[in-house]
Amino acid sequence: MKYIDEFRNAKLVKKISQRIFAVTPNQNINIMEVCGTHTQNFYRFGLDKLLPRNIKFISGPGCPVCVSPQDYIDNAIKLAQSKDTIIVTFGDMLRIPGSSSSLEKEKAKSGNLRVAYSPLDALTIAKSNRHKRVIFLAVGFETTAPTIALSILAAKNENIKNLTFLSSLKLIPPALTYLLLDKRLKLDGFLLPGHVSAIIGTKGYEFIPKRYKISCCVAGFEPLDILEGICIIIEQIINNKSYVANQYARIVNKPGNLKAQSIIKEVFKVSDSGWRGFGIIPGSGLKVRKDFSQFDASRFLPAGKAANSLKFSERCKCADVLKGLILPLSCPLFAKRCNPDNPVGPCMVSSEGACNAYYKFRR
Repeated sequence: MKYIDEFRNAKLVKKISQRIFAVTPNQNINIMEVCGTHTQNFYRFGLDKLLPRNIKFISGPGCPVCVSPQDYIDNAIKLAQSKDTIIVTFGDMLRIPGSSSSLEKEKAKSGNLRVAYSPLDALTIAKSNRHKRVIFLAVGFETTAPTIALSILAAKNENIKNLTFLSSLKLIPPALTYLLLDKRLKLDGFLLPGHVSAIIGTKGYEFIPKRYKISCCVAGFEPLDILEGICIIIEQIINNKSYVANQYARIVNKPGNLKAQSIIKEVFKVSDSGWRGFGIIPGSGLKVRKDFSQFDASRFLPAGKAANSLKFSERCKCADVLKGLILPLSCPLFAKRCNPDNPVGPCMVSSEGACNAYYKFRR
């Protein structure tokens, strides 16, 4: 198939749905989708209505904006308050609430903030504002890391001295390990993210079936992709065979993008990292290497400040939503005090957040 509409073919969607009903055993099956785009499209296309009720589709921590810790947001806000600094960020970071403000509010106050569509935009801004300190908010998973690494390499090659990067880059496999160790979830399968998998390949997940006997399938983002991925997981479960299947073979292979992996490794090193709602997950983040320390904005922050990833409104249940422990509908603030126009937690702000998806398509 070559075109998007082929992956939305109603007859094929119905056929796969019927196949899922035919093979699904009479037991509760908990499948976690890790990617926020899966979350959005699952409810956008009404796929929840095409599955047996005993299949529970659980949202995971697949939104990089949502899992960026509170202190990262607060530090970015503090840096934005300096008249000699320009903060460059992706648009979905603007409305994430900090302890007392947001980047959107700081932008309105000082104008010291630019919205970018690519990390390379930060180079252009830095070259046009050489009298200012320019800081790019490097937020994302393995998908975003190569372009940010390339931007740092380009800044070094062009000898741009007023540009730095504040990293909150995260790695998905360690987060999956964290979830698998939480016995409250009782997971039976993972619908794995297509974008991240294009970088790390299916090989990056092989520890899951090997060590935890959990079924896995990398899937694309169209209705046929998602339903076929779910069907593959169900068939693994009924056959008692756990492995990493690859439904998204048109994009993803086993080793992944070796060039992208090499670029990431050249610029970044693996480190412990704070995830909002999770705490510190060992080996789950990326920090700028010493060879590129002149581009590391963390040197502008107070030394020895530990990440605090659990600062939420007292009644906000975003942490439990990110862990897959509850559905957004179970949060007492959902669609009441918390909505896209007045978000209390990051899961409602980002277009990849589970609460945002539920509000748009399931409420």
